[in-house]
Amino acid sequence: MQVQGRYDARIFLNEQMTRAQGLRLKRLSEEAYQPAQYARDLSFTEAARRIQVLEAEIELANSF
Repeated sequence: MQVQGRYDARIFLNEQMTRAQGLRLKRLSEEAYQPAQYARDLSFTEAARRIQVLEAEIELANSF
């Protein structure tokens, strides 16, 4: 988001997750058998963090 031609990270961090993030997070949480990781009201940043954690857990589980 731009504020007077400058990027304001505080606004970006509090934005709601995107639809794509929501769909990906829901799929990953089901795949990892952790449905509680999905919530509709997450921020963009929190959704990205949870996606990253779930992807790492799934990758680790698939390596065995």
